[in-house]
Amino acid sequence: MHPPRTSGRRRAAWAAAVAAALLAGSAPAAAQAAPSATPGPAKVDRTVLDTVEAGKDATFFVVLKDRADLSKARTARGHAKKATAAFDALRETAATSQGPLKAFLDKAKVGYQSYWIANTLRLTGDEALVEKLAARPDVAEIIPSRTYEIDDLEQSAAADAATQATGADGSTVEWGIDDIRADEVWAQYADRGEGIVIANIDSGVQGSHPALQSSYRGWNGSTAVHDYNWFDPTGVCTTGAPCDNNGHGTHTMGTMVGSGGIGVAPGATWIAAKGCESSSCSDPYLLAAGQWMLAPTDRNGNNPRPDLAPDIINNSWGGTDGQNFYQDIVAAWHAAGIFDAFAAGNAGDGVTCSTSHPPGAEGVTYSVGAYDADGRIAEFSGFGPSPIDGSPRPHIAAPGVNVRSAWIGGGYRAINGTSMATPHVAGAVALLWSAAPSLIGNIDATRALLNDAARDVDDTHCGGTADANNVWGEGKLDVLGAVDASPRTAALVTGTLTDRATGAVLPGMTVTTESAGFSRTVLTDAAGRYRLALPAGEYTVTVSGYGYATATESGFTVTTGETATHDLTMNAVPHHAVTGTVLDVTGRPLPGATVRLLEAPIAAAVSDASGRFTLPDVAEGSFTLTATPAAPVKCNGVRTTQVTVDGDETVTAALPNRTDAAGTYACAPAAYAWIDGRTAVALSGDENAATVNLPFPVRHYGVDYTSASITTNGLVNFLQPRLGDYANTALPGAAQPNGIVAAFWDDLVLDKKSSVKTAVTGTAGSRRFAIVWTNAALAADTSARVTFEAVFEEATGAITLQYQGIGTAAGEKGASATLGIENQGGTDGLGYSFDESALTDLSAIRFTQGTI
Repeated sequence: MHPPRTSGRRRAAWAAAVAAALLAGSAPAAAQAAPSATPGPAKVDRTVLDTVEAGKDATFFVVLKDRADLSKARTARGHAKKATAAFDALRETAATSQGPLKAFLDKAKVGYQSYWIANTLRLTGDEALVEKLAARPDVAEIIPSRTYEIDDLEQSAAADAATQATGADGSTVEWGIDDIRADEVWAQYADRGEGIVIANIDSGVQGSHPALQSSYRGWNGSTAVHDYNWFDPTGVCTTGAPCDNNGHGTHTMGTMVGSGGIGVAPGATWIAAKGCESSSCSDPYLLAAGQWMLAPTDRNGNNPRPDLAPDIINNSWGGTDGQNFYQDIVAAWHAAGIFDAFAAGNAGDGVTCSTSHPPGAEGVTYSVGAYDADGRIAEFSGFGPSPIDGSPRPHIAAPGVNVRSAWIGGGYRAINGTSMATPHVAGAVALLWSAAPSLIGNIDATRALLNDAARDVDDTHCGGTADANNVWGEGKLDVLGAVDASPRTAALVTGTLTDRATGAVLPGMTVTTESAGFSRTVLTDAAGRYRLALPAGEYTVTVSGYGYATATESGFTVTTGETATHDLTMNAVPHHAVTGTVLDVTGRPLPGATVRLLEAPIAAAVSDASGRFTLPDVAEGSFTLTATPAAPVKCNGVRTTQVTVDGDETVTAALPNRTDAAGTYACAPAAYAWIDGRTAVALSGDENAATVNLPFPVRHYGVDYTSASITTNGLVNFLQPRLGDYANTALPGAAQPNGIVAAFWDDLVLDKKSSVKTAVTGTAGSRRFAIVWTNAALAADTSARVTFEAVFEEATGAITLQYQGIGTAAGEKGASATLGIENQGGTDGLGYSFDESALTDLSAIRFTQGTI
């Protein structure tokens, strides 16, 4: 039984308090912090000051004063146009305002990582640098780099059997699905969130989980395309596919879209960003994830597509400290029409007020508290008022105790937390927007519907009223009530897609409807059925999918409130063979490369010893063919090409030269031309470094350097005379050292048999400068020795790494070494190899500025 909601409520005081908080939260970060107009430490967070005043380096964010004008995005019509307008404004403002600061940092040899969504740069520096930055008129504030947490309570594995219920359609659903009345929305409105894209920023998602795989936006029935659908700034998921090393993110995604009665909106599709390393979520990853959500990119971080931004983003994490610039991210999402849901936090004790945590406790975020199956507020649920800005918190409460959902390994687990409550709200918005598409992107109207439909709980011990208070917010989530009250002027169109010749139903096909200012895309289910809620108007309907000819129908008209059945048919197309050869960057056949057609649900092929591959049974159509080299990748990039199959096809997949993410440098094998060292460098022993003056300015990632540090461990470091290169890492990487050339980065020892020398050849304007390590011993096995050099070209800016005397030992071939280059912030680079036996004797690798 569901208790009736209270009608005719008056929430003037609560609404005024929320409005005041939202107005305060929408201000720029600098305005929120209200720093003194006097340049200097008044702009600097006390945590940063304490660190640098103690003589230590601090890692911090420099927040600039300029803020993008998002008014064009707010008034744009349609999800794609709103997101694109927000992206363009934010990126243009960041590029313009960050330019002078970047020039200053480059000159000071300080690496940094920049973000456009919050107009901030992250860097590491000492007291002198902090003072100079604080004195700049373009800097609003300097705040520490923080880490948030996935709360321990949520992971404490309350392993009780979850309370389940019988749904309105007779199926078994979790108690939370029943309590918020999602199953009634399914039954009464045939609405399971179709056409809505939902996302989380969390510990990741196990993309192969049986309750989640089919609803992943990148899944095409048998394979997955991860470009624009999955992002991992932490680098934990090494395969490039969605993974979860914690379980938390898989659980929250299951509550949003999982099949089998665990998900609120199982008809919606999902994408995800791994903003949390595991149980912790660090600022750089959260910022990168928040930025990617507004403009998803391909797997290499390139070619942003704001038109592919999700509709809803769930954020089930938080901490004890405020993070002013995160409000900029939420403001950008709102301008793009993206709904946010944030956990109120698990710091409560059932009594104490002001226990909610940020970001859910501050500014413009929509925060969610938790209750149990007996209707009691969870003891851990964070209460308001906000300890950050005094605003009412939470906004609403949802099921968060003993919530059963998907878990890593393909199983299920029941756990507790406001993290478990929040995805109930995110899923509810998917149901609401699917039922009433005129609400899509209207954050204020959507919040109002959720708030007004919520079932009141009278608990005013932390302030507020019986209608809306700082324990329950507006009350218990009731998605059926919200959908009932929504502007459902849309027509409901359903139908079945079948093979025209055989009558067989066609699952997994794409149905797209388009009219002026509105488009909607859904997939047919296992029975070939589709469902669309469409505003009144005239539409063009397009059906497409593998194995069938794309069909388009114009002039399909629906009227307000109409319920229409519109069945569709498709014609099967013939199948053919696609064969070919994969060539490496030198033009030689490359074995072991994986060749796949991204849009085709067929198995990939692997090139044989002669580089040949065969895809024997491919339906006619246009496809994206990718050829990906096997490790070690070296200088071989990924070939991506369009292939139109209208008969048997032969393809030559010549791999391009690898480049870094920005295309600043490209890598290629080079002709070996050794330069002997002439001038000795005073460098010996283990873990030592020496600084040398360069004979000409060497440009590295846009900055000219006149000196560099040479280390015993095979590094050229442009930023630091000596900094933590004892253990090599993959490139690029945020950890220092940054701004490096890794000629042979390993734990090396320079003994009496070893030397480091330099040499200059050529005439002014076309000189070459070589740094030569001779007979450097591997610390792990001093009988293994390597001789190598880094050569810098004055005329072109190219860098060539050369190797001689490479023997048969794995260590000499690079099995424990890093080879490559990296920019000053550790955000981009080009790694040739990492802990791979990738080297041969008398070989050379050339890194050229620009594409090859």
